[in-house]
Amino acid sequence: MDTHEKCVLSNGPYQREVERLLGLPVDGEQSADDCRAIQQYQEGQIIVPADGSAGPITYAALYLDWALNHPGELQGCPTLQGRVACVDLNHQIMWVTTAGKTTFAPVGLRSGRSETPTRTGWFKVEWRNRDHVSTLYDTPMPFSQFFSGGQAIHGVYGNIYEGAGSHGCVNLRYDDARRLWTTLHEGDAVYVWGRKPGT
Repeated sequence: MDTHEKCVLSNGPYQREVERLLGLPVDGEQSADDCRAIQQYQEGQIIVPADGSAGPITYAALYLDWALNHPGELQGCPTLQGRVACVDLNHQIMWVTTAGKTTFAPVGLRSGRSETPTRTGWFKVEWRNRDHVSTLYDTPMPFSQFFSGGQAIHGVYGNIYEGAGSHGCVNLRYDDARRLWTTLHEGDAVYVWGRKPGT
C-alpha cells in the first residue's frame, strides 16, 4: 500500500531556493522529479505534510543543513565580546557566538505564529528554569531560558517541523535545548531578527 502523500505539482513559495539547496535544476518550476526529491527529503526530516511542496518549513530545514556546513558564512548577528544567542527568524535557525566566533552550532527552531510572533531586537537571558511548565498553556517547557517577558528559548517534545508556530517562544528540539542549557547563562545577550517564513 502506498503511504506517500500525493505530490504537489504546483510551484511552492520557496521553489528556487529549495531547488538550489537540494542540488536540483534551478528553474523555479515544479516538476515531477522535483516533487519526488522534495518529498523524499521531507520524509527524512519528518516534515508534515510530506507532499513535495517547496514551502517555508522545507526551506528552513534545508537552510539548516546548509548552515551546518557553512558556519562561517552565517550573517545577521552582531558581534559582541561576550556570548550572543543569535535567533534568525528568516531562516528559523539559531546559534551562539562568543566574540564573533560560533561556539554553539546552528540548530533548527520554530518561532511564533503570525498572531503570536516572537519579538525582535536585543534582549538578555533574564531567568532560567530547567523544568518549567507554562501556566498560560499548561505545557511543559523544558530547559526554558526567558529573554522577553513570557517568551523563552526552550525545548519541545514534539516535532518542530509540524504546525503553524509557537505562541511566541523559540522552540528547539529537546536535545538541542538541553545542550544550549549548558552554553548560555543568565545575563547573556539574545539577538532576534527577521520574520518567520510564510507569515
